[in-house]
Amino acid sequence: METDCTQRTFGFQRVGGREILARFDGGRVTSDAGGILLREVEERFRFIESFAACFTDHRDPEWIEHPLVDLLKQRLFALCLGYEDLNDHDWLRHDALLATLVGKADPEGNDREHARDRGKALAGKSTLNRLELTPVGADGRHRYKKITANLQAVHQFLVDAFLAQHETPPKRIVLDLDATDDPVHGHQLGRFFHGYYDCYCFLPLYIFCGDHPLLALLRPSNLDASTGAVKHLARIVARIREVWPGVEIVIRGDSGFCREELMRWCESHGVDYLFGLAKNRRLLVILGKELHAAKRLFEQTRKAARVFKEFPYQTRKSWSRDRRVIGKAEHLEKGSNPRFVVTSLAAEKFAAQELYEREYCGRGDMENRIKEQQLCLFADRTSCHTLRANQLRLAFSTVAYILLRALREFGLKGTALETAQADTIRLKLLKIGAVVRVTVRKVWIALSEAYPWRELFGQVYEQLTAWRNSAPTLSSA
Repeated sequence: METDCTQRTFGFQRVGGREILARFDGGRVTSDAGGILLREVEERFRFIESFAACFTDHRDPEWIEHPLVDLLKQRLFALCLGYEDLNDHDWLRHDALLATLVGKADPEGNDREHARDRGKALAGKSTLNRLELTPVGADGRHRYKKITANLQAVHQFLVDAFLAQHETPPKRIVLDLDATDDPVHGHQLGRFFHGYYDCYCFLPLYIFCGDHPLLALLRPSNLDASTGAVKHLARIVARIREVWPGVEIVIRGDSGFCREELMRWCESHGVDYLFGLAKNRRLLVILGKELHAAKRLFEQTRKAARVFKEFPYQTRKSWSRDRRVIGKAEHLEKGSNPRFVVTSLAAEKFAAQELYEREYCGRGDMENRIKEQQLCLFADRTSCHTLRANQLRLAFSTVAYILLRALREFGLKGTALETAQADTIRLKLLKIGAVVRVTVRKVWIALSEAYPWRELFGQVYEQLTAWRNSAPTLSSA
């Protein structure tokens, strides 16, 4: 690594009569000044501080400079800002802005105990990796990795974070279930070849309520898509009803979750359900007339045609009772496209077409949320050897998503970015160049005068500061 005295100069093509020269000698400059808005969200809800309660730190307090909460803030704020790799922190630990987000009293790191650490206010990669690589059962006798995670507490935290973001209980909520592929390229524990996805992968289970994540469970891919759904739904529903006893709950998922065990659990616990139903010969025969009618209508108009039919249906072996099934007979340019759903929702409240087109098809937005987390917040960065470590990486990604989601709801409401995805928010709102100057009493952040979205930044600031005093914290929910 080159030292300051041997700083390399980069020469570029001339502009007119001027040379263009560049060096990394600009001083305390950050590219992430908008991250200070994330700190406002954290100060109101205390997401990360509550998340820290899911961990046990067996380190001796007299020998540590980076408390557990600081490590989690550093890791999670960095994910929000686009830094997925722990190696990035060997440079980020010099960043006074990130140290300010974490809450370091000495953002420049000038007062570190050891001379080799001075100028580095934050932890390096070898300290941060203890969050995810500490083995099960580790305690104070282990030499290096002594920070253990309680995964059950992590799952419960996601539900409590969801509840904390509602000032008043909703009348009705829909819990969406989905399983997706998480391709792997090494020999991680729990990896299997999945025939449908045609790759080696994990098969994480997600539960969302709107854009709120309630579960992100990493699983091996040699399982049925619905494995574990009943167990986690029972826990989630019990907690929601404890806080909101009168709320109506609907469970929604594709045909991978249309299982007798899950439907029977919903029926016995007063929870409605709406699941896709895989087509078979019996179902196609029942829908035969409607399929023919849809085909004739398409031939007359040359436009996609739909005809709906509802009927009671029971499988010959797997179902314990008959249930309400909706059939969609659709004919397109490419041919017939029949679909079926099964539900406990009453026909008096939801007609067949409305139930399919508005209620069932609404689950497609959950897939966008999963993609957003995987593509923008690195939920698919599961390259550790053990399944437990990869589960924690998925949890970190999910908590980072919660932070950005809260920023979107409470800071960006009414702006051009109120429905923006995480990467757009990061690019336009968080990635701001600034010079950071630390004095005895202040941290000055001199934002770039060339930043093109000043008005947006001001709107977000005004909304966060107006909302800060009335927002509930996670611990008070």
